[in-house]
Amino acid sequence: MKVDVVVLGGGITGTAVARHLARFRVSVALIDKEVDFGFGGATKANTAIIHAGYDDLPGTIKAELCVKGNALWEKMAYELEIPFERLGSLVVAFNEEQIRNLRELKRRGSQNGVPEARLIEEARELKVMEPRLNRKACAALHAPTAGITSPYEAAMALAENAQINGVQILLATRAVGVRVKGGELQAVETERGAVECSFLVNCSGLWADEVSRLLGIADFNIIPRKGEYFVLDRKLKGFLRHVLFPVPTPVSKGIVATPSLEGNIIIGPNSHEVKDKEDTRTTSEGLDEVWRGALKLVPSLSTKKEMIINSYAGLRADPDTGDFIIRSYSEVHGFINAAGIKSPGLTCAPAIAEKVASILKAEGLELMEKENFKPQRNSIPDPFSGQTLRKASELISQDGTYGRVVCRCEQVTEGEIAEAIRRGATTVDGVKFRTRAGMGRCQGGFCTPRVIHILSKQLGMPQDQVTKCGNESRILACKVKEPLLR
Repeated sequence: MKVDVVVLGGGITGTAVARHLARFRVSVALIDKEVDFGFGGATKANTAIIHAGYDDLPGTIKAELCVKGNALWEKMAYELEIPFERLGSLVVAFNEEQIRNLRELKRRGSQNGVPEARLIEEARELKVMEPRLNRKACAALHAPTAGITSPYEAAMALAENAQINGVQILLATRAVGVRVKGGELQAVETERGAVECSFLVNCSGLWADEVSRLLGIADFNIIPRKGEYFVLDRKLKGFLRHVLFPVPTPVSKGIVATPSLEGNIIIGPNSHEVKDKEDTRTTSEGLDEVWRGALKLVPSLSTKKEMIINSYAGLRADPDTGDFIIRSYSEVHGFINAAGIKSPGLTCAPAIAEKVASILKAEGLELMEKENFKPQRNSIPDPFSGQTLRKASELISQDGTYGRVVCRCEQVTEGEIAEAIRRGATTVDGVKFRTRAGMGRCQGGFCTPRVIHILSKQLGMPQDQVTKCGNESRILACKVKEPLLR
């Protein structure tokens, strides 16, 4: 394969860059080692917050791109039908020292251009805004432009739209080297062969420093920083009205209580440096820390512990430079790093894409806009969520599989699962992230066998070859009677 630009990494940053470049008359390949988008890093395991932009130090790349990215999300979510809501955030203070910190955050926000942020120092107003907030809270910084989304759905939507507009997708394709001659990029070497290119954008998250070293550039390190979470049942929809933050520390925005778009409450993360870039294990100590942190903000959660339906951990790609690394290099013409993209990377993604495009242009890539670029992408039809009875009936009359519920907890139908597979899902998690099948109270206890059956049928593979998330994550070892027949 030969293209103008290779984008390495299929998380939210890489898919945003690929989709933005699809606007221009250039050939692009998006490469990722995982079998689906957002499977290998922070995109599938974070708090799903679109940040307002008050936390980042003025003058940093993060500060430059957060407010800009926040504003761009509105249009991007509309065009691609990505779930998105601006419900606002509250950073909560409990003493005078923390109130001084809030004033500093507000000052930063003003410098960064955060609109409408204000300091609330009336306990009565806080009680009205967030009835279940700890009554000991004495002040909060309110940022109405903060929001929530679904990061993995966003990455998949961006990739779908990029592919519709001509980007070539290479999943399950591990990069093993980069060919450079005379300071010019020649190709990205993968386990499946070489992809010739003149430009390479490194969006490989936790592994971005290792990719950069393949080109002889070793001026930063990525430190994996683990964050653990709880997920509570969606029956708590409406329990919280805002994203609730504690006053941040130098290394973390703190343990947050966040309502999700579907009604679940997400609690976490803590923040601990680890050595292994694939260590996504949860620990009893870490989860206890997360629960204690949440109770400081919302004490009444103490009566809701039985509503916990899952826990998970994600890894931040924390750069030792303290800021995003988005730049080109004189040593290798055409190589651009988009590395160290930790929080607020999800928020910044569309703005990072624009910045990368401007760097590519400065590097000599001609960016002429396509006249036939298609910015829209339709989400998977859902007959039971937000649909009128008439529209649901019309959908079911056109395709009866939309009337057969597979996941009872989340009301996901066979038609939605089949459509997810047509759009690229090849694993149980691929279906789960596109449709929410398996994300409910029973966590897939009832629907997983049916999802495996549908994947097997649609993809023409034996059921014992269906995996959870690719590689060796097979769910079924064999048919029950097979060992007896050997």
